[in-house]
Amino acid sequence: MTGMNADTDFTTSMADRIRAAADAGRPLRIRGGGSKDFYGQALEGEVLDMSPFTGVISYEPSELVVTVRGGTPLAELENLLAAHRQCLPFEPPHFGPHATVGGMVASGLNGPARASVGAVRDYLLGVVLLNGRGERLTFGGQVMKNVAGYDVSRLMAGAFGTLGVLLEVSLKVLPVAPAEATLMCSLPQQAALDLLHRWGGQPLPLNASCWVHDDTSAPMQDFLFVRLRGAQAAVEAARPRMVADVQAAGGSAVPMDNAQAGADWNACREQTLPFFAQPPSPDACLWRLSVPQTTPAFELPFAQLIEWHGGLRWLWAPASAAGRLRELAGQSGGHATLFRCAGQAPADLPVFSPLSPVQARVQQALKMQFDPAGVFNPRRMSSDW
Repeated sequence: MTGMNADTDFTTSMADRIRAAADAGRPLRIRGGGSKDFYGQALEGEVLDMSPFTGVISYEPSELVVTVRGGTPLAELENLLAAHRQCLPFEPPHFGPHATVGGMVASGLNGPARASVGAVRDYLLGVVLLNGRGERLTFGGQVMKNVAGYDVSRLMAGAFGTLGVLLEVSLKVLPVAPAEATLMCSLPQQAALDLLHRWGGQPLPLNASCWVHDDTSAPMQDFLFVRLRGAQAAVEAARPRMVADVQAAGGSAVPMDNAQAGADWNACREQTLPFFAQPPSPDACLWRLSVPQTTPAFELPFAQLIEWHGGLRWLWAPASAAGRLRELAGQSGGHATLFRCAGQAPADLPVFSPLSPVQARVQQALKMQFDPAGVFNPRRMSSDW
């Protein structure tokens, strides 16, 4: 969909539907490509399809800023940026060919480089949205200096569409790094975490990391993969130094071919690695534990994969382990999310860690300001609202 008239017609149509739904108390489910439909507490309401609202509104490669419509395919945006040797450095996962930019923002999910470069919310410069009254609102802009005071646009990252319909999104982009290298290291979990913590305090071009126990190799081994990105001289200087650190820790490290490593990092981002693709049992659920990077290894009888230099712990465990996992994550100052299940998850089990009373009040107050009739994506984030 292109052209000013087409934009106006679509926006007017969406606004009319929102106002009618609010008057009737009828819920609406905002949907782009549907690639993240599995994520969240529940899907309810009449579908508000954003997929026709596509296209790049403006792109200034020299300014490192792009503005696109919410229904624009994420792959289309990434291909455009790649043609100019630029990228979304937080590597948002697609989880399917129909992922959209609006869904990328609404889900707030990030890829392997998130711990080093920041999250999607850090690259949001501005948004245009329709609120629950059908009003067209603009927040932020296309440059950082326009983002002052309370940055409302960043509230949309990870809000799952509960606050508004994203019409336009302005994003900061970055040049593709001139050099890249990946090391495959043989190290047990705690030794890998200790080394990542140590590297984190040094001026190294450490961009991403992934630790996993490989039970398909003979003999079974623990592997830490680390990706370096940056200037050619920085990557070349860091690689032998890091290999020596791994050897001093009792492990071994070998460089990987960049083409193979690139495919593996993409598989990590899209959760097509064997760890993600093969649940250990029919009742297993994939849990996402977000904790401080310095959190020690969890002594758990469940398969684990660790990203973000120790800050993101994925593991397969039954739904019945929810209390234990949330207590464990909470003791470290983090939280545990039920990401998806191999089978059917219990309907009464909260997908997200319950909020404190103060946090709940803040979120509900924001919801009332943006969507007073509660029509947008009800119970997507909580069974209560």
